[in-house]
Amino acid sequence: MKKILLVYNPVSGNAKFKKKLDAIIDAFQRRKILLATYRTTPNNSARDFLECVKIFNPCGIISAGGDGTLHAVINWIKIFHLDLPVGIIGSGTSNDFATHLKIFDDENYFDAIAQNLTRQVDLGLVNGREYFINVASAGALTSIAHEVDARQKNSLGKLAYYIHGLGEIPKFKSVPLEISADGKIFHVDAFLFLALNSPAVAGFKKVVGGAKIDDGKLDFVAIKKSSPQNIFLLMKKIFSGISVESAQNIFHIQAEHLKISSGVELISDVDGEIGDALPIEIECVPRAVEIFVSEKFPNP
Repeated sequence: MKKILLVYNPVSGNAKFKKKLDAIIDAFQRRKILLATYRTTPNNSARDFLECVKIFNPCGIISAGGDGTLHAVINWIKIFHLDLPVGIIGSGTSNDFATHLKIFDDENYFDAIAQNLTRQVDLGLVNGREYFINVASAGALTSIAHEVDARQKNSLGKLAYYIHGLGEIPKFKSVPLEISADGKIFHVDAFLFLALNSPAVAGFKKVVGGAKIDDGKLDFVAIKKSSPQNIFLLMKKIFSGISVESAQNIFHIQAEHLKISSGVELISDVDGEIGDALPIEIECVPRAVEIFVSEKFPNP
């Protein structure tokens, strides 16, 4: 039998994944795949994960949780240079990368994992040491994931983020940003910025329609200083699924390497986890990890 390590977060999203665990184990056993489970806790360390991998010797890893759980798994396998494909069972409040790849925890996806159907995707790397699979950001709104009450997130899901975010718009303050993108310097007065690997962020499927996860570039998006009314209109477009990279109050570029600094103290957010203070350097690492996917994509 094949062996796969399932890394799951028991409290992500609405904490219902635990009730699905037996059915998922059964689904894989029917496909001649033996699952070992690794339960994440706030005290887990990368070394604990590595010890589990050494003991079980899996041929792949599955992350079951939200974007934060996937972020941890990706960083663990990169830290220890593990050449293992990663599957995604999205059970968090936000599962942006899985949503973009149209990955669902269903029989079709389990068949694809059994058939070893994978796709190589890029990663972002912050300050040479922390990887992200979806987004690194800073500024207004980016701390919402850490501010929204856990009970509210579990009961309202992504709606809790939206309600909290809309309430914060009148309080937005812009900050001066200096962006070095592949050696070119730009200055932008902005409310926030996003360095994106995929088009999806914060539960929205297509914030930047042209972003690709395997083009060797990151999409840098900043919301420029403007009136609250303009921000509300921009948010309305995003809520409607309209990509906004060409909107009037958006600064958008693509780059392989970025350096972002500001005269104002800003703390970055990396895949929903608290990151380093600015200045930060971000680079795209092309085709850095294999992801189990539910349909075949040609690699570039």
